[in-house]
Amino acid sequence: MTGAAPAEFSRLVPLVRLGPEPFRQDIVATETERAALAERFDLVSLDRLHAVVELTRQGRELVLLHAAFEADFVQRCVVTLDPVAGAVAERFTLLYGPPETEAEAGSGIGSEVAFEPLAGEAIDIGEAVAEEFSLALPPFPRRPDASIENELPPEAGPLGELSRLVERRSG
Repeated sequence: MTGAAPAEFSRLVPLVRLGPEPFRQDIVATETERAALAERFDLVSLDRLHAVVELTRQGRELVLLHAAFEADFVQRCVVTLDPVAGAVAERFTLLYGPPETEAEAGSGIGSEVAFEPLAGEAIDIGEAVAEEFSLALPPFPRRPDASIENELPPEAGPLGELSRLVERRSG
C-alpha cells in the first residue's frame, strides 16, 4: 500500500491460513477503531461494531467471504442536526480473486455477490465489514418528530426572497 492510509478497522487474514475447511473469526471494533470509523463515516458516535466472518476457498484462486455484522451508532438528523440513534444488522457475501478472474467468477456467483479483486497475500476482513457497514447506514437520518416545515421560518428556503420581491411589487 503506497500512500494509502491504513484502514481504521483492519483485520488481515493471510491467504496461507485458508485451507480446505472454512476459516471463521469473530471481530469487534475497539474504542479507538470505533472513534476513527465514526469520523470516517461522519457519525456522532459508533458505539458497537461486531461481526462474524467466514472465509471459504473456492478452488485455488477464489475465496468466498460470508459475514454478518451488528452495529449501534448515532448520526445527526438531516433536519435539526440533533443526535439520532440507530442500529443495523446485515449479512453480505463477497468473492475475492485475481482481477483477471472477475468475468469468469462473476458468471457463477450471481448478482447479489460482489467480486473483489485480490491484491496481495491477505484479505482485510475488517475493512470489508467497515465498507458494508457504511452502505447500511441510513442516508438521511431523521428524528421521528422532525419536520422541515417546523424548522424553517417562512422566509427561509429557496423561494423566500422571491416571494418578498413579489409582495413588494404587487403592494
